[in-house]
Amino acid sequence: MSPFYADRMDRGLFEDDAAIRAIGQEGAVLLAAGYAILMQLAHPKVAQGVYEHSDFAHRPLDRLNGTLSYVYAVVFGTRDEAERVGRAVRAAHGRISGPGYDSLDPELQVWVAATLYDGALRVTERALHQLPAETVEEAHPQYAVLATALGCPEQMWPASREAFVAYWQDMLAQLRVTDQARELVRQLRYPRNRLLRPAAALQLFVATGLLPSQLRTQYGLRWGPRHEGALRALFATVARINPLLPLAVRRLPLTVCLWNLRRRARRPRRRAAR
Repeated sequence: MSPFYADRMDRGLFEDDAAIRAIGQEGAVLLAAGYAILMQLAHPKVAQGVYEHSDFAHRPLDRLNGTLSYVYAVVFGTRDEAERVGRAVRAAHGRISGPGYDSLDPELQVWVAATLYDGALRVTERALHQLPAETVEEAHPQYAVLATALGCPEQMWPASREAFVAYWQDMLAQLRVTDQARELVRQLRYPRNRLLRPAAALQLFVATGLLPSQLRTQYGLRWGPRHEGALRALFATVARINPLLPLAVRRLPLTVCLWNLRRRARRPRRRAAR
């Protein structure tokens, strides 16, 4: 039995050998975090909502922890944990709306989930290993949960991998980087906490290399052969080192995040018991 369920009868939404878990358990997949954010912000409605209602660019660790808590709870947590975190995120997003945008818009929920899915696949295949075609096919419908856990209708998620590719290409044609998005990226690059700036620079570097060229240009991000060579070297280094690490080390972000999520969930019960 997986150590995540050692004292739990509820095994969650997915089996331990599900493709979405095989991909998501790898800590190296977090290299896709910056890419997912920049792809999300390239949607004008997402950028507007974040710009007007969030200071996450100045609190990148809080944003990362919030996203990881949601993803890990839904994919690796129990059903109760997935539902509880989903309710909390829906409640928080329910306050984010304005002229022309609503964070509970199913189309935006699908887009955000799609960026997480696409980023995970890109980094896995470039920095870890080539995914078998059957794994990619299995993972596709499973990743819909990142949208449906927020209340998005299941039929909104592209019905097949081929449909997703068509959806992705259609979305790329609609994306437009606004001044708001560029300002948010500038803030992300230079967080108030200077100790976070090296990590922010790494994430922006990886994100820039993974971005479609037209979005890279719209963001005003420089990229050339030297950058591409450095990114290839980074991914090659990760690909060599990762298999040598114990699974417990590769799973460390997942383990820590779930531990913290469950620790915080126990607090109200302890207070009530007193």
